[in-house]
Amino acid sequence: MDALFDLIVIGGGVNGAGIARDAAGRGAKVLLLEARDLASGTSSASTKLVHGGLRYLEYYEFALVREALRERETLWRIAPHIVRPMRFVLPHAPGLRPRWMLRTGLWLYDHIGGRRQWPGAKTIRFAAHPAGAALDPALTHGFEYSDGWVDDARLVVLNAMDAAGRGADVRTRTPVTAARREGDVWAVETPAGTFHGRALVNAGGPGADDVARLAGQRPRYGIRRVRGSHVVVHKLFDHSYAYIFQLPDTRICFAIPYERDFTLIGTTDRDHTGSLADVAAADDEVAYLCAAVSRYFRRPVTPADAVWTYAGVRALVDDGSGQPEAATRGYRLPLSEPGEGAPLLGVYGGKITSYRHLAEAAVDRLAQRLPQLQGKPWTAHEPLPGGDFPADAQDDLIETLQAEYAFLDEAQASRIARAYGTRAGRWLGAARSWSDLGRPFGAGLSEAEVDYLRREEWARTAQDVLWRRSKLGLHMTAQEQSALAAIIGE
Repeated sequence: MDALFDLIVIGGGVNGAGIARDAAGRGAKVLLLEARDLASGTSSASTKLVHGGLRYLEYYEFALVREALRERETLWRIAPHIVRPMRFVLPHAPGLRPRWMLRTGLWLYDHIGGRRQWPGAKTIRFAAHPAGAALDPALTHGFEYSDGWVDDARLVVLNAMDAAGRGADVRTRTPVTAARREGDVWAVETPAGTFHGRALVNAGGPGADDVARLAGQRPRYGIRRVRGSHVVVHKLFDHSYAYIFQLPDTRICFAIPYERDFTLIGTTDRDHTGSLADVAAADDEVAYLCAAVSRYFRRPVTPADAVWTYAGVRALVDDGSGQPEAATRGYRLPLSEPGEGAPLLGVYGGKITSYRHLAEAAVDRLAQRLPQLQGKPWTAHEPLPGGDFPADAQDDLIETLQAEYAFLDEAQASRIARAYGTRAGRWLGAARSWSDLGRPFGAGLSEAEVDYLRREEWARTAQDVLWRRSKLGLHMTAQEQSALAAIIGE
């Protein structure tokens, strides 16, 4: 038999990478298998928020909201380069939820999760607020509150990097074709060979039921696949606030500052019945989102304004809810019984904000059966790669980077610091000019950065580099993108 792993994790999304990191840090020999690229599915197609989920209060998901609110500041503490607080503006719209209900909900939102560092909610008048200028003049009052922003795909990559740094074997583009119990171990077949492990984790996200069947198991929970689509347009406002809008169908919609020059609009909730291989925003979803924000902004937004659209499929536990938006964002972690042989842990449901706590709970469960998992939970206090600086010192990091590399302008230094944190010097090295970083590909992407992403972050294609490790695809011409693809592959 080949080398025996303590734990084999199937799925390189945020939950799989988080579990691999936690388990490796507790001394387990871990193998993480991903069929495509890290974060190539749902985990790179979110609304880019770490938030409690204000609207889940209406569905009495108090425990879920409390957990997520507590995690916001934890994630900011361990990854301050890719996570940051953001202030959200919620206009009061006549005929929708009354003002007293919004005020009460925000008070509960501020207090249910033990908020510590982020400022609380307050009432605002748009005539005297920076966010008012972009809104329909008929809107006069609203609220302001705190939630957070995250670079979702980089969150996955950093968890995988930390797992690898603690001894995990991370293999991308390694699909699992079958899995079976052989006595007290799992045999997991892939095109790269068969791997053996004492325990198996099914972190397949929206494909978790498919992974269960590959392992010859009946899925423990039904998965409700719900598609969330997004639209990116040229920026609609010139301030740092994000908006959350109420809609007549009781849903909400966000409009968020994005990549300096753009506004991100999302999201929809629609049951997804098609393939998971090529998920895209439907034309009517794009039209819906444009119409949603046009109810509030002075300037209408149309589908013709879209510079990019994307969609991801959320893996929600099927709790029998009628509307997709009402389905729980909670999670279940079923563990096979001792009499069934080698342990199998399933991961069903969840949301990006609570991934770390989910991973911790998953490894705690596995520790009951795997003596190789030693030690107490640790991930709430150890920074992710590049995040070893004070959470409120991101601006200082940008200034330091610009002082050390004088050829970087403020926008370039900010982009690099927010992606790599204290690890930026690993590819900037001793450079004193852009020419020292090799061939330029456009939008500030250099040969040195591409080499680092391929060497340290499992990037293999132009898509990996431009749309997951970064969003530089938004800033590059088609010719520039093609030139990169010609060198490193499609």
